[in-house]
Amino acid sequence: MPNRKIISFILALCASVFVAGAQDRTETELTANWKFRKGPGEDAYQKEFNDRDWQTVSIPHDWAIYGPFDKEVDKQVVAIVQNNEKVASEKTGRTGALPFTGEGWYRNRFRLPNYKPGQKVLLVFEGAMSEPKVFVNGKKVGEWNYGYNYFYFDVTDALVPEGENLLAVHLSNRELSSRWYPGAGLYRKVRLVVKNPESVEQWGTYITTPLVTPGLAKVKVRTKVSGAHLRLVTEIVDAQGKTVAADTARTAYAGEFEQNLPVARPQLWSPETPNLYVAVTKVYAGGALRDEVRTRFGIRSISYLPNEGFRLNGQVRKFKGVCLHHDLGPLGAAINIAALRRQLRILKDMGCDAIRSSHNMPSREQLELCDEMGFMFLAESFDEWARPKVKNGYNRFFNTDAEKDVVNLVHATRNHPCIVMWSSGNEVPDQWGAEGVKRAKWLQELFHREDPTRPVTVGMDQVKATMQSGFGALLDIPGLNYRVHLYEEAYKAFPQGFILGSETASTVSSRGVYKFPVVKAKDKVYPDGQCSSYDMECCNWSNLPDDDFVLQDDKPWVIGEFVWTGFDYLGEPTPYDDQWPSRSSYFGISDLAGLPKDRFYLYRSRWNRQDATLHLLPHWTWPGREGQTTPVFVYTSYDSAELFLNGKSLGVQRKDTTTHQNRYRLMWMDVAYQPGTLKVVAYGKDGKPAGEQQVTTAGQPYKIVLQPDRQKISADGEDLSFVTVSVVDKNGVPCPTATHQLQFRVKGKGSYRAACNGDATSLEPFHLPTMKLFSGKLVVLVQSTTDPGSIELAVTGKGLKEGKVQLEAVK
Repeated sequence: MPNRKIISFILALCASVFVAGAQDRTETELTANWKFRKGPGEDAYQKEFNDRDWQTVSIPHDWAIYGPFDKEVDKQVVAIVQNNEKVASEKTGRTGALPFTGEGWYRNRFRLPNYKPGQKVLLVFEGAMSEPKVFVNGKKVGEWNYGYNYFYFDVTDALVPEGENLLAVHLSNRELSSRWYPGAGLYRKVRLVVKNPESVEQWGTYITTPLVTPGLAKVKVRTKVSGAHLRLVTEIVDAQGKTVAADTARTAYAGEFEQNLPVARPQLWSPETPNLYVAVTKVYAGGALRDEVRTRFGIRSISYLPNEGFRLNGQVRKFKGVCLHHDLGPLGAAINIAALRRQLRILKDMGCDAIRSSHNMPSREQLELCDEMGFMFLAESFDEWARPKVKNGYNRFFNTDAEKDVVNLVHATRNHPCIVMWSSGNEVPDQWGAEGVKRAKWLQELFHREDPTRPVTVGMDQVKATMQSGFGALLDIPGLNYRVHLYEEAYKAFPQGFILGSETASTVSSRGVYKFPVVKAKDKVYPDGQCSSYDMECCNWSNLPDDDFVLQDDKPWVIGEFVWTGFDYLGEPTPYDDQWPSRSSYFGISDLAGLPKDRFYLYRSRWNRQDATLHLLPHWTWPGREGQTTPVFVYTSYDSAELFLNGKSLGVQRKDTTTHQNRYRLMWMDVAYQPGTLKVVAYGKDGKPAGEQQVTTAGQPYKIVLQPDRQKISADGEDLSFVTVSVVDKNGVPCPTATHQLQFRVKGKGSYRAACNGDATSLEPFHLPTMKLFSGKLVVLVQSTTDPGSIELAVTGKGLKEGKVQLEAVK
């Protein structure tokens, strides 16, 4: 697809320039040669300011991810209302224990590319954490408060057209401003747009598909323009580069053209078939081409109907979704397309088909990938309204900024077919009282005004209160965060005729860690700061996955769920947020390194209908547990399986619909541990063996094994290969309890970027080339340079045979 090539080209270069032919529109990503300093600098916006001693960085950049982890960072004494806490206690890892608070300055010197006298110049920011103040050549050109939002300024009058210009950005992150790790700095892209006065306005194209049938789709294109006496030509191009529709408009009303283009036999967008088109919009003045904009979109229909639920392209389906915070583990908040793509590949294999951006506005890159790879998207806006959760949160700006923040979110993202609903808030304290109802109505009407094609939800945790006040009744989609015991009551009380599990489960676990005895528990803590991977532990407000599965399977009016969370994230280390050390979450289906926990396979067994799932837990290396009860669980898409220990059958288990756990898990609760081989054989519906898996007791750790997620990466200076590092014994059996300290060395056309082991209690910095294994594994991130060629990663550890892997960076 032509637009795909443009996008990949733009993303591939450090300071890439897109010149769209005769109309003289140029878009430049300002990524390289930035200067950064943390701390105040009263004159840092002045051109003559000396920044030679400042750190040279590239954008996106997160200044805080390099640490160190420190319990004194943003230490809070608070009772977390959302966690049902009544008494305040000291919280030391709530925001990741990383130094994100304080001020920071960024400076970049640039020249205008291909500038012609009379052109307009825009500076576009896709996120800046936080409260950015922007200066060009010593002149303040604007500021924005919300760190998660898109914004732009017309900086034409502040520029030197023929010479060097200085861009300076001041950022400030206050204490008590977040409930999780927000990151710090220019963590998303910054772009320079040079265009003619007669042109499409920034985010001025709005594409909808109000009629979708197998034979014909109507594509409605509304285009806001600057200039008078213009002619607008729009062409729709399919994935093969063929023009399938075209229209010319000569009359604009209030600066906006409206066109309706028919597309015959449309290729519809869905998670299974993520087909995309491109609208090519050309602006002419007096016969001359003045601007050209390409907008990628999809053709699809959505509806939400009482007692029937959600339909995509006319087909009823339920959301198999996860919530995602915006940080990328060891990369922090700095956006990286390779890391995002890896996350989505992992989720796709699990059978996930939907993402909720929690609790913030999503990045452009995440939405583009969801369009391409096939994920529906719930785009969230705020975690706070007027009433605070934290002292210096968004509540300070709600009354003055909420409308413009919603407008920018919608305008910047509304052409993404993946977005199927908006969320105006999450667990806001405003759920209580009449003022909160008014705010909910006002926000919903804002979204409707800017985009009448998608419904609006709020993640509600105070369900009883919203039943009484009318808050829940006015929403397009009532979203329940947990509260599985209130689903039936809410369904009867609310008029919509359906319920969304906007946030579910909050089950906690640590990858590869198993605790005994195996019992259901809430808020369970252990001296080692870990949670059991038997997936039987959750928080006092939440539940196990199986409780949501029952509602999804048995209640047609439950339209799906978004599990908290798809991956672990920095901050919110419940149930250890008042114990140190602990600096990241335990909620993830995969850990902070992106390695699947056992729970991944529980969801996969139910969600992935294309591939069989058969997963056995725990590991079978338990010196000192001989003869002790060690329960065995099997997560499988098959209905029955037989367990064998050292060749002896321990019986057949079948899924049982009479209990929640036995309906989705096969469990042998009284297995006595003996070293050797534990094997499970699954049976198909015909009663014949259909698959098997085994785990074997490991010997002494012997050598290091490396497994990259990709052998070839792009030589663009940004691409990453995620290399899983594990240790095996002399027979190749994985050593699941190995904790060796490893060292990493990268040679050739790449560099060491970071490492992560998924241990929420680890205080080792991600960016140093050494780290301990956790439960026998960790992940090393190798980054390309801008030169093609071979890359070698070598990993060493005391007493272990070295591991090496060859990668290749290609143009």
